[in-house]
Amino acid sequence: MDGLTGWLLLLCLVSSGKANFSPTITKLVYEVCEDVPVDSVAFTILASDPEGDTLTYGLTGPNTAFFQVNPSSGLVTVKSPLDRETAVTLALGVTVGDGSNITPETLTIILYDANDNSPVFENPSFDISVPENTAIGQSVFKFSANDADEGDAGVVRYSILEITPAEGSAVFEIDEISGDLKIKGQLNYNSLSTFYRLKVQARDLGGSCGPGDKVFQSNSVFSFVTVVDVADLDPVFIGTPYIGNVEENSPVDNSVLRVTALDQDKGINDNIVYSIEGSTADGLFKISQNDGIISVSSGIDREVTGDTVTLTVKGTESRPNINGQPATATATVQINIGDVNDNRPQFYKCEDSCVLATQFTGEVSEHSLGAISIGMTVKDPDKSVQTELRLEGVDKDVFSVEPSLAGPESIVQLLVRQPENLDFEVKQQMVLQVIAIDKGETTFQSTATVTITIKDTNDNSPMFPQDTYKLNVNEHSPAGTEVVVVTAEDPDTMDAGKISYSLLPESILQYFDVENNTGRVYVKNETLLDRELRSLYSATLQARDTDGKPGTTVLEITLTDINDQPPIINRDLYREFVDEGGKLEFKIEATDADEAGTVNSQIAFTIKESTHSGNFSIDETTGVLTNNGELDREALDPVSNGRINLIVIATDKGTPSLSSSVSVIITVEDINDNSPMFKAEGYRFSVKEGEKGASVGSVHAEDLDQTAEFNRISYSIIDGSFGSFIVRTFADETGYRGDIMVDPDIELDYETAPKMFMLRVEAADLELEKASVMVEVNVLDVNDERPEFASVQVVSVKENSSISEPVGSFVAQDKDTNHSLVYELESVKCRCSGEMTPCSWFTLDPNGDVRVNPAETVDYEECNQAVIEAQVVDLYTEKGENNSVTPGEMVINIEDINDNSPEFIYSDSVFVVVSESASKGTSVAGVTASDRDSGENKEIQFRVTSVKFENRITNVTTDMRMLFEAVTTQQQNIYVGIIQTTEGLDLKLKGKYLVTVDATDTGGLSSTTVLEIFTIDEGFRTELQFRTTVTEVENSLNEIKRELTAATGASLDIVSIKEESSISRNTAQSFMVVYFIFLNGTALTSSEVEKMLSHEDHFPQLYSLGLINIGSVPVIETKPDPVVYGLLGMVGGLIIVLVVLTTSLFCTRRNYRRKLKAANAMKTATMLNSDNQKGGAIVPGTNKYTMEGANPVLNLNIHSAIALDMDLNEESSDSDKVSLSSLDHYDMIEDEDKKGILWDKEADESSEYNEPLGAALAQLGQNKKNTKAKTDIGVNNPMFNTTDL
Repeated sequence: MDGLTGWLLLLCLVSSGKANFSPTITKLVYEVCEDVPVDSVAFTILASDPEGDTLTYGLTGPNTAFFQVNPSSGLVTVKSPLDRETAVTLALGVTVGDGSNITPETLTIILYDANDNSPVFENPSFDISVPENTAIGQSVFKFSANDADEGDAGVVRYSILEITPAEGSAVFEIDEISGDLKIKGQLNYNSLSTFYRLKVQARDLGGSCGPGDKVFQSNSVFSFVTVVDVADLDPVFIGTPYIGNVEENSPVDNSVLRVTALDQDKGINDNIVYSIEGSTADGLFKISQNDGIISVSSGIDREVTGDTVTLTVKGTESRPNINGQPATATATVQINIGDVNDNRPQFYKCEDSCVLATQFTGEVSEHSLGAISIGMTVKDPDKSVQTELRLEGVDKDVFSVEPSLAGPESIVQLLVRQPENLDFEVKQQMVLQVIAIDKGETTFQSTATVTITIKDTNDNSPMFPQDTYKLNVNEHSPAGTEVVVVTAEDPDTMDAGKISYSLLPESILQYFDVENNTGRVYVKNETLLDRELRSLYSATLQARDTDGKPGTTVLEITLTDINDQPPIINRDLYREFVDEGGKLEFKIEATDADEAGTVNSQIAFTIKESTHSGNFSIDETTGVLTNNGELDREALDPVSNGRINLIVIATDKGTPSLSSSVSVIITVEDINDNSPMFKAEGYRFSVKEGEKGASVGSVHAEDLDQTAEFNRISYSIIDGSFGSFIVRTFADETGYRGDIMVDPDIELDYETAPKMFMLRVEAADLELEKASVMVEVNVLDVNDERPEFASVQVVSVKENSSISEPVGSFVAQDKDTNHSLVYELESVKCRCSGEMTPCSWFTLDPNGDVRVNPAETVDYEECNQAVIEAQVVDLYTEKGENNSVTPGEMVINIEDINDNSPEFIYSDSVFVVVSESASKGTSVAGVTASDRDSGENKEIQFRVTSVKFENRITNVTTDMRMLFEAVTTQQQNIYVGIIQTTEGLDLKLKGKYLVTVDATDTGGLSSTTVLEIFTIDEGFRTELQFRTTVTEVENSLNEIKRELTAATGASLDIVSIKEESSISRNTAQSFMVVYFIFLNGTALTSSEVEKMLSHEDHFPQLYSLGLINIGSVPVIETKPDPVVYGLLGMVGGLIIVLVVLTTSLFCTRRNYRRKLKAANAMKTATMLNSDNQKGGAIVPGTNKYTMEGANPVLNLNIHSAIALDMDLNEESSDSDKVSLSSLDHYDMIEDEDKKGILWDKEADESSEYNEPLGAALAQLGQNKKNTKAKTDIGVNNPMFNTTDL
């Protein structure tokens, strides 16, 4: 019997479930940055389960305060901020469960440092006092800061961010590394600020946890620096300069002025002790030691000491300076001495020095004016006094004294007032008295005697006996010839024998002169004495004594005539004009400078013989010149310009006779008696086209008239020019030249204009005497036309071509008769992806042939068109541009060839197929591909070449029959291969299909790819039961899908929606078979779906849409073939009947216990309010429950007390957890305060029953009463009958 019991137990276990292994946590140490933000992912718990069950994750231990985990994914996020400085590592307890087993483990979390700490200053105070004489470079304070971070993030650098006042930046600096605050510039308490505010920053070198940007942390403090004054400056006197005033004879102790000195060290301000260090007059003044008052010390006499006394005053600080020396300063004090009038004026004789005197002498010339120096100075020692000076004596009126009113010291002079009384012959000496009187005190007087000596002067001039002397001398007398001797007399004895003579004016000296001492006058220049030029000379003879006093007389000298002058013709040249053929008559005039009325001045005229002298005659006496016949201008040499030169001679009759001549120029005036004449009967020229203003040639004509007035010719084109030519006139060697040229505004064109012109050129003089000539002008062709491209046909080239022949040619024309065209490549551009970009696929020969560049490969897929721009150049161009105006352009279309295989387009999509919902023709996956070729070469066809299956459990890959096929479609330039099933798929296979898809273009080029199609087997099937009909479910299907997706985050694959079977034990009217699938190929199991849908955030909405139950759909096995399995079925049926009967007997006790627990759980349902309850109470926890007492289908929590009641001191078995569908209906409480939740009243109240059966019976009785009272609470479980109880 025991053996049979063991086999039965084993059979129970085998039939109820299989062995389940615990999940394994594969990684126990994780690195996390301490700066991971709250609610951000820190790491993912890595765990695996041998059966591949869905895992749930949890956290335990004290460090759960820092982390929280997503129970489904294992993603651990930060719950509260982390701090590596508090703990470098954290021990975190975790649990991983697979629904049956839970694996606990402790993870070690290593926190990596992030720069999350700012430097912290450690100094207790930042106030500093610094003496102003602190040396530059000396450290006055050390800032210290610590940073709790590691590495560079913990290294601190110091800097000064700001200093107030701003000039402090030149005074302080901080060591970046040590933090020492140093003196950069000299402090000064007085001239600079006495207080500084420094903002000091401590900043780390930055750091980061991970590859992100560095983070820098800093902190700053304010430091207050006070400058302490030291005694390093001397005192200074204020109010300088010091100037005081005091009168002479002032009493002792009389105060004069006060001096003040201050200590420059404002922070010390010592007392000042005053003293007098020096004085220009010792003993006169003293100073108060404490207050600096200067006063009189002894009697003062200004006349002794002077007007000022200068004192040197010293101020000394009461305490020594920082060097132990007294600090002193000096100042200069000027004291002005006021005067008192207490002295009389006195006379002094001042030479090298001034000596008191009463006798003075002086000299003056007779009859002179001016001042007489007598060496006298009058002085009065008093200041600001006036002294009156007076003269006394017999001769006082002859003189005056200067100044009449003197100051303290003045030089005294005498001025002559009556010079006429100063006569040496009358009086040789005069005596005067000078009296000085003090006007401030008239009793103060002094007297001095002055003796004046009169000196004799030379006051007489020399005198001649006669006022005028008349004299004669022959012209041209030899030099030195005496004219006269004249002397003067001077009564002054001092001038006897000392008189000197001279002739005036100076201009006479070129003719005559006088001996200085004797007065003898003589001829000085023979040549200049010319009577004809000047016959009378007047000179002044001057005599001077020793003082230079002059005496004069007049000399009149007359020259007598000799025959020395030739006749003088009145003109230097005679110019006469006569018209050719006219009468000429004019007079030649001449004079003779010799004396008139004598033979020396009589004149006779003659014509000197010459070429044209025979054509003229002159009257000998009158000098009238006339022509002898008619004059012809053209008969004269043209070089002479019509001029005839004659020489006329005038001769006097003196002895010897003298003569002179004059040139006579007779100009024969031209008249217009000739017409222009061309030098040739006709002219022929040629000119190149296209040259504006080009010279054509010259015509020549001459007019025989000899003057420009009549022979000047001007040219004009009177016919045949058509406005293309002009003619300009220029003088030639003989006659005039007419230069014919192309009009500067006209450009001849050989190709369009006439090639020959017949010009009629006319020559006319100024009086319009005319002549004309014909000029033939031939136009010569010039290479001046720019070549032009002819149109170029579009050509085509197949890609990958390597032909050497030209693919096309440029052709250009040139209108010029002589040209040589060369073609040059400007650019090659290819149209790539719709944009023109430079390329080098083609080359251009000089003859215009375009070829494929052998060094390049033409690829249609890269670029489908090329555009070649070329330029053509005419090598023979003579004028203008030698290239075409516009470049030539050739378009080359690249023709595609099938040289590219189809290319699959990568997709990150994960393909999943629900085996149950897949039938023939179901689309389960898709591929996309493109072909870089064009046209029919890019057309692609897809086909499935092989199908394999990789088992997820065994990892074994097996070949399969063609379960899939590819259907080709096209979306623009992309071809799409839709992978469809060719038949239904095996529901039990777990893993993925490996489907090889081939893409082939029309040219036979192909490529393949392998698709992974994950299967969702029947184990992920979930049944959703609805209390509404199929029609109502289908009408609300979109809302249901939306709520299901929101609750699970998964995509839905609805297999079917059917009416509930009539044998169902609940009130569901329809049910939905659905799979919940994720994009990564995984799916949710029924239990996972139950937890998610029963969440309080989602279930109320689903419930309102009719959802009443979630569970796994029973797997319906395929019925066995009765022929094959008939016998085995009968045997197996007998065995099963035996086992079931035996097991039922063995498990009866457990079955009743479970129903008792269900009855106890029914108490919870009494609290539920359901207006829509149709049959039976809502008893949570009785369909399927776990050890926690929760219904996993709805994930509803049951109070722990109920859970303990349901399984008190009893072991739970797998059979307890099988769904018995005993109580399938439940409603939600509609109470306003507890709406939307399943409320457990027993969780809040104590049960008065100790046994579950008694509680259930009592509750049942209560329910009957409540039914009559029509209360909110009702329970009706038709499946729980009295037999069961």
